[in-house]
Amino acid sequence: MRLLACLAVLLSVLCATTEASAHASLISTEPGDGSMMAQSPKSVRLRFNESVRPAAIKLIDGEGRVRDDAVVSAHDDTIEITLPDNLARGAQFISYRVFSADGHPVGGSLTFSLGMPAANVVAQTDGSFGLAPLIWLARIGVYLGLFVGVGGVFFGVWLARRDAGASMIGTALVVGLVSAVAALGLQGLDLLDLPSTGIVTSAPWKAAAATSLFSSLMIAIAAMIVAAIARRDIPASAARALSALAIVGVGLALATSGHASTAPPQWLSRPMVFLHGIGVAFWIGALAPLVAMARRPKASLLAILNRFSRMAVPVVGVLVLTGLVLAIVQLESFRALIETRYGLILLIKLALVLVLLGLAALNRFYLTPALALDPSNISPLVRSIMAECVVAVAILAVVAGWRFTPPPRALVTAIATPLAVHIHTETAMFQVLVSPGTVGTDSFVLQLMNGDASPLEAKETTLFLSLPERGIEALERKAVLGADGYWHVLDVPLPYAGRWHMRIDALITDFKKISLEDDLDVPGR
Repeated sequence: MRLLACLAVLLSVLCATTEASAHASLISTEPGDGSMMAQSPKSVRLRFNESVRPAAIKLIDGEGRVRDDAVVSAHDDTIEITLPDNLARGAQFISYRVFSADGHPVGGSLTFSLGMPAANVVAQTDGSFGLAPLIWLARIGVYLGLFVGVGGVFFGVWLARRDAGASMIGTALVVGLVSAVAALGLQGLDLLDLPSTGIVTSAPWKAAAATSLFSSLMIAIAAMIVAAIARRDIPASAARALSALAIVGVGLALATSGHASTAPPQWLSRPMVFLHGIGVAFWIGALAPLVAMARRPKASLLAILNRFSRMAVPVVGVLVLTGLVLAIVQLESFRALIETRYGLILLIKLALVLVLLGLAALNRFYLTPALALDPSNISPLVRSIMAECVVAVAILAVVAGWRFTPPPRALVTAIATPLAVHIHTETAMFQVLVSPGTVGTDSFVLQLMNGDASPLEAKETTLFLSLPERGIEALERKAVLGADGYWHVLDVPLPYAGRWHMRIDALITDFKKISLEDDLDVPGR
């Protein structure tokens, strides 16, 4: 219990800073977050780095009303929200929650303003964190059902006897089945960002049924049911066939959903997950029956241990190979191993796996041969296998934490949010967007408005930039009026980070010019 408590604390640290358990990444929005517009756009587009589907989209207009007349559609990697025509002036707030191919939700929000600057916008809070411990426990429960339950049945039917570790295996199967159902409901709550009380409604179950996790859990449930049947008093040949089918179901369940199952290339990642899952079930599934048999040793115990030991060698080889391939696919670089939460979880898992391998080696090369010399000296072997059980459960608990952090290969660099500067006087307002808004070559978009936010017509517009702290005098660039009605200045060099001074001259008539000035903080790369 202390070990699980420590792992729970680790989980809370790992997921405390995640925004919405996100595994897809938002890379651009139209209009940009924080934009101020004279007229309402016809639609808002959210583009992600992979295909997504909407779970919950909410539009709050400038008067604080939740609008139900926005139309949401999905096109591969883009979510389009068609806006109503009668949006109230002021800050518009869009809260989105979508799910990606691996079944995990991503949420966030953006704002844009109509006719006046955004003010008093309350940032979206992620309601999924309260569900995190439940989601984590449900994931561990499913793992116990698959690896301890199904794997234990397979070991008993093929290598030992069917009743070996019956109580532990039966408990694991029950826990797995209950956890699988709970995991489906919790997935729906997380997708729709609903409180836990919402699980009694149909909405979260319908939402979860549309994700890849649904197929994964259905296969897992079927595998556990088939394994439970294989434990019953049926012919040995039928029990072997059913237990083999069940352990294949373990691999299929894991390969149907989750990080590794969606990692490109699919022809490599899915088979690797499949083989890795079967290997884990074979190894961990043997532990509970071995503990039960070692506590009440019989003459056949030594033969079973030797048989399992011989078979475990190639299985461990498969586990190491598939684990290495999946780690390379998911991490993409060695630095990700030490710089990301996913890499941190992997390091903890690897450390625990090394402990498990050490215990397995101790059993194979020392304790099992010692048992052959002195069959009465069974206690060291029992303690060693029980230690393996504890470490195996710890590994499952740590791996369940991957539900709350995306793999490094999914951490794409989002298109940098443009720097936004709003200059406002009684007679005019200038909205300036700078992309990418960092040291290097940048582009400026200038929106000119009158004091009442109506469009300001100008004959020409000029941008001046200087960096007094480095002695850089004003850089002058003529703006070009684009088809979108905004003035554009492309390829402006900003060689240094710092507080640049910006002045915009708008020539209204031959005799009238409006000049507005402000400072622009340019960060380094």
